[in-house]
Amino acid sequence: MPPPVAPAPRPARKRRAGGSAESAPATTPPDEALAAASAEPHGESTTTQRIVDAITTAIVERRLMPGTKLAEQQIADIFQVSRTVVRQALNQLSRDRLVTLAPARGAFVSEPSVDEARQVFEVRSMLEAAMVRELCARITRAQVAQLRRHLKDEAAAVARTDVSGRTRLLADFHTLLAGMLGNQVLAELLGDLLSRSSLISLMYQSAHSAEHSQAEHVAIVDALARRDADAAVALMADHLGNVERNLRLHPRVSSLANALQPPSPA
Repeated sequence: MPPPVAPAPRPARKRRAGGSAESAPATTPPDEALAAASAEPHGESTTTQRIVDAITTAIVERRLMPGTKLAEQQIADIFQVSRTVVRQALNQLSRDRLVTLAPARGAFVSEPSVDEARQVFEVRSMLEAAMVRELCARITRAQVAQLRRHLKDEAAAVARTDVSGRTRLLADFHTLLAGMLGNQVLAELLGDLLSRSSLISLMYQSAHSAEHSQAEHVAIVDALARRDADAAVALMADHLGNVERNLRLHPRVSSLANALQPPSPA
């Protein structure tokens, strides 16, 4: 599943989930998803940032699906702000590639292409391999204990089939690792990639057990605790590779004519 995560510090900005591949829950109506997210604590932030955080949270926790229209007036009513403030938030989300702004049509939750999906996982693989190698040289006993507590939370969420909770926790695992290096730029960059991974998993997910990703996280932490850098790097690469392989990253047909063509004989 998803790799799968509330990040380190910057995370006031986003609560993400990794690219987990599992069955999606029933879609929540946009107004209910945003209203629920708006009521959650987001720390000290401007009104614009609060809207950004709420929409990001709703996307990551699978309450807003790819392609969902984000009506400015509806969002303004939910947050009791002007449409100008909403527009600023949507522009920021557009820069983060979580929202697509279509001229004369409005804003929509982005629908990542197959090429973008592959590129996101390619970048994550390079970034997170280097991350765990560096962390092996620095990790403390207290940090290992913190990771093991997080793994217990993951396992509990998986056991109770808490889809939103396990999606967030499995992704938070990756930003937690980044935060332990004390590199804010890395934490922010990985956070952006994890948010985009959430959209990718929603569009291209296949049936896959969350337990598998959680078990892979346990193996990664065991390698970190042993300070076995080569094993940690290999396990992280396998983990992200498994997540990507369990996504149905096949180009979609581009036209009605192509869609209605009978399948080619094997």
